[in-house]
Amino acid sequence: MSGFGRVAVLLGGRSAEREVSLSSGAGCAHALRGEGFEVVEIDPGENPASQLLDARVDCAFNALHGRWGEDGCVQGLLEWLGIPYTHSGVLASALAMHKERTKDVYRAAGIPVVKSIVADRREAGREHLMEPPYVIKPVNEGSSVGVYIIRKGDNRPPSELTRPEWHLSDAMMVEEFVPGRELTVAVLGGKALGVTEITTDLAFYDYEAKYAAGGSRHTVPADVPPSIAEEAMRLAVLAHEVLGCRGVTRTDFRYDDTGSKPRLIALETNTQPGMTPTSLVPEQAAYAGMSYGALCRWLVEDASCDR
Repeated sequence: MSGFGRVAVLLGGRSAEREVSLSSGAGCAHALRGEGFEVVEIDPGENPASQLLDARVDCAFNALHGRWGEDGCVQGLLEWLGIPYTHSGVLASALAMHKERTKDVYRAAGIPVVKSIVADRREAGREHLMEPPYVIKPVNEGSSVGVYIIRKGDNRPPSELTRPEWHLSDAMMVEEFVPGRELTVAVLGGKALGVTEITTDLAFYDYEAKYAAGGSRHTVPADVPPSIAEEAMRLAVLAHEVLGCRGVTRTDFRYDDTGSKPRLIALETNTQPGMTPTSLVPEQAAYAGMSYGALCRWLVEDASCDR
């Protein structure tokens, strides 16, 4: 037992993933109350330090997603205040949130990735910077926010990238498109929980596919060869370790079985994965024999500073 009786669940925030975070946080808060914790829900505003200090909590359950909640910012604040918190620390959060820096770490560890470059959104929106098919995505957003797939035969990139009302990062990753299947692996406390295959009838596994009712289907365990499942779990644990992550993470892969030689390609590691009762991580935890409430309790009991 951790001795943390009063827990602040941080949810909402001001990133592009605010609505997802509100849903994750509400689910976690409900589960933690069911596990016997006293829970205070905090939606960080203009002065989150005052909100946290006024709440007089023993620890913080970080259910924020996206920028400010997943990129090391709130982690640094919690370190400053001396409030133990869940999930990864400052450095790991900042590294994993920046997709190109993540790839640098992957490459050094021998984790397979595809070619990519980082460019200003206006440049990426004016002309092809890579031979199609390729993907354009913000270098520091999650939940497939602002992701575009440029298909073979497309005359030009999406014009949305050049519009003045663009509200996401100006830095975009332009990345080789990988055909095949979408796999994901959750790692809890350094151990892989399982492999899920995600399928959707939409154009790709975008924000709507992730969060709209019926937008995607999850198959756990994934119907893939045992050697592929084992390798995906090995690579997910390795990614968790080399990025310096703590608590729970989820690493996403493309399994390209379209050619003569199948390959696994790592896409990114999520340090604040979705935590609604039907999200991918709780599903894998349930497959591994851990209830949603037990998962939330484990994360609280794992909380600390200096992560």
